[in-house]
Amino acid sequence: MAWFRRRPRSAGPSGRRVEQADLEHLTQFVRSRRGVEGFIEPQTTVTETTLLLVAHDGEWTRRRIESPEIARRFAHQLSLPIYDVKLMGYPQRMRDYNERQRRRPA
Repeated sequence: MAWFRRRPRSAGPSGRRVEQADLEHLTQFVRSRRGVEGFIEPQTTVTETTLLLVAHDGEWTRRRIESPEIARRFAHQLSLPIYDVKLMGYPQRMRDYNERQRRRPA
């Protein structure tokens, strides 16, 4: 029986390679908005490491990324400020944006 065999891990500490579509989405978000900052969300037992991008008005997007180091390199290539969510927390403008979206009529 193979039920209890370990699965081979794929590349990267989170077990998931960076997908080109995810990087293209993040790049497009940065290029189409102003005042974008990056926030690294750490891996948890439920989710993998993610990169959260927040624009000046609070609009945001997130995608899984292989590791915090890959996220830092990505941000450096785009001259994007990058922070660790564990240290900085989420920006208030993101919370305000979410609240505006909830109050918007359907």
